[in-house]
Amino acid sequence: MNYKLNDKVLLKKPHPCVNRTKEFQIIRMGADIRIKCLGCGKTILLSREEFEKRLDKVIS
Repeated sequence: MNYKLNDKVLLKKPHPCVNRTKEFQIIRMGADIRIKCLGCGKTILLSREEFEKRLDKVIS
């Protein structure tokens, strides 16, 4: 799948915050990818392999 910095993506499972959203925004790319939950604003750092495993689709 093609994704780039600042893309909004849907993951397969929701974030365990109050909003339970599956939407995240990519805020850093490299060997690791940092994503931000669009519900609560918390950031998560994943390896590229783990991110691609969890990725469902790219929104924009």
